[in-house]
Amino acid sequence: MDPIALVFYALVCGLLSLAGPRLGKPAVRLGIGACVGVVAAFALPILRGSLGL
Repeated sequence: MDPIALVFYALVCGLLSLAGPRLGKPAVRLGIGACVGVVAAFALPILRGSLGL
């Protein structure tokens, strides 16, 4: 896994999560978004391989 892609996805999703006020305080939303980004970054190569992209 490319660490740059991992950090990129974590930052993007973390920043986007700030728009979801129902998840609690901004720090909690940032953490949730970063976790989603990490999962997405790990899943992307698997999905690309499965789809033959």
